[in-house]
Amino acid sequence: MDKNLKRMATMHRMQVTGLEIFYKKGYYNTSVDDILKELSLSKGAFYYHFQSKDDFFVSIIQNLIVRKVYSLLIEPIEGKEDPFRAIEACFENAMSTAEHNELDYGFVLSNFMTEFNGRNELISKYLRDIYKVWEVNIVTLLQKGKTDGYVARHVDSEGVATFLISSYMGVRMLMVEGNSKMLSYQFLQQVKQYLKSLEQPQLA
Repeated sequence: MDKNLKRMATMHRMQVTGLEIFYKKGYYNTSVDDILKELSLSKGAFYYHFQSKDDFFVSIIQNLIVRKVYSLLIEPIEGKEDPFRAIEACFENAMSTAEHNELDYGFVLSNFMTEFNGRNELISKYLRDIYKVWEVNIVTLLQKGKTDGYVARHVDSEGVATFLISSYMGVRMLMVEGNSKMLSYQFLQQVKQYLKSLEQPQLA
């Protein structure tokens, strides 16, 4: 295998394993040694690829967390005609994925945003940027929905985006210890009712 490809494959394997451990135990409860033990790698091998634990985590954000959040919650609603059906379908898929995850530790983005808040500004900024892209995407979808006659003109698109994101993050946290199936059902039913209240009267 080409040296560069081999290096990329090794880094990817390290990132995948690192994310799994950080997600399960938390960043500050995980040492570089914990990761190396799981991967059967030496410290020299780790520092050959990454300058520090923070540098390693930033690479995980850029290569894995961005993709996970984008593919699950951003891409499914991009450019869709009916914003309400798009948001409903997106949340249904995301909740189904979470519901069937036996090792569910919560929503990866909110977990890390909470953990790093006030402790590491560099990493917090990377995570907030993902949040911002998600928020802007929802706002853009709703604004287009106003133009296309789906969303009532009085609706505060930014407020709706904040409410949808925070409620999703909240229910994902509750699902860690609660009845995930019931919580998923209740959340989706309320989302549907809430979105229906935002429709243009003639479409309701």
